[in-house]
Amino acid sequence: MAEFSHTFPAARGVQSGRPCYVAMCPLRLIPKIFIFDGQEVPPELRAQRILNRTRIPDIVSYLVDNPTDYTLSGITASVDGQVSFEPSTDTGMAQNLGLLSIPMDAKILINDGQHRREAIVQAIEQNPELGYDNIPVLFFIDEGLRRSQQMFADLNKHAVRPSDSISTLYDHRDHISELARVVALEVKIFSRLTEMERSSISNRSSKLFTLSAIKNASKTLLIKAKNDPISKEEQQLAIEYWNEVAANMRDWQLALEKKVATCDLREQYVHSHGVMLQSMGQIGANLLFKPRSQWSQTLKGLQTIDWARTNSDWEGRAMHHGRISKARSSVVLTGNYIKQKLSIPLTPTEQEYEESLKP
Repeated sequence: MAEFSHTFPAARGVQSGRPCYVAMCPLRLIPKIFIFDGQEVPPELRAQRILNRTRIPDIVSYLVDNPTDYTLSGITASVDGQVSFEPSTDTGMAQNLGLLSIPMDAKILINDGQHRREAIVQAIEQNPELGYDNIPVLFFIDEGLRRSQQMFADLNKHAVRPSDSISTLYDHRDHISELARVVALEVKIFSRLTEMERSSISNRSSKLFTLSAIKNASKTLLIKAKNDPISKEEQQLAIEYWNEVAANMRDWQLALEKKVATCDLREQYVHSHGVMLQSMGQIGANLLFKPRSQWSQTLKGLQTIDWARTNSDWEGRAMHHGRISKARSSVVLTGNYIKQKLSIPLTPTEQEYEESLKP
């Protein structure tokens, strides 16, 4: 054992027949003890992906902006060196609790958590007090490059990013997510027909909208960027707008009254898809600058639009080759068509999109 070592309170365990240790590591030690496999090393000779530096600023801001209200998942690392574990007792369950000592000259390679490591380094530079917090670290004994590469593959193989809808439902820090939840709750048609967990709707679902689609459309409606504050008055304005839109969509009302199957609406009409909601958010962003009585009257024109997929006017706009499109151009062109039906002038940018449709 080397003369100098890092010592952590730890719990000892076994995974796949190999010893492992879970320790609480002070954040201030993270940049000192964990190395990152250099980016200049070819991928076949390292056990990590290349650091995506575009991800780092968001994590840094999250830590710095929420020093008393953040959550960081643990880091997984391999130790290339001789470690020692001193149990607190010789018998009973406590024999797996004790002190883990790792030589200071040991090479410790991160298998999972390199972006967290880099963010921690930068966050502590901005707020040194964060260095006194801790992060759990799962230590394995390094068994060579092949094993480390397999660990990386295994750790990431089954990782699934949560849907935008459930992230919106659970994110109480994001103002736009809060807006989406309020709108989904207070707009009657949304409160009964919104899929709150998934960002896509199955054929058998009784829902018509997704929370993520409501979020994106409402963000567009109020012309909000990430981290922009949203007042109660703005929330109420969004609620009033979507209620007015819903009041002029007879098929939505029939679905609410269970007089038509939502799966039939999604199959046969374009107004039951996110591209239409996003387009209506885009249209509303302009309408809401006018008096309510005026935009309320304008929205009555929605009743006269033929929303059926069989309406060839939707091809090249909401649909491409008969399939609903979520592309940005589809949102704009769908909005353009609705605007024309509502006698709303197009902006110069929207007119450019129209020109793209001409043969």
